[in-house]
Amino acid sequence: MPKRILQGTVVSSANDKTVTVNVERRFTHPLLKKTVRRTKKYRAHDSDNKCQVGDIVSIEECAPISKNKRWTVVAE
Repeated sequence: MPKRILQGTVVSSANDKTVTVNVERRFTHPLLKKTVRRTKKYRAHDSDNKCQVGDIVSIEECAPISKNKRWTVVAE
């Protein structure tokens, strides 16, 4: 089964080797028939501390690294 890859914006890089990525998804509301935006934050592993706040990155699903980290940064 392929690993999921999401794209989002880095909103925090305060922790060592960890970035917080805000991922936005858009869908049509079933009743209102209106496009709705939902965001979710993911913690991702950034081994080289390259990412800065505001960067657009791709993250890939991986095995758990810590309590909250289940994603790794693939590309900036």
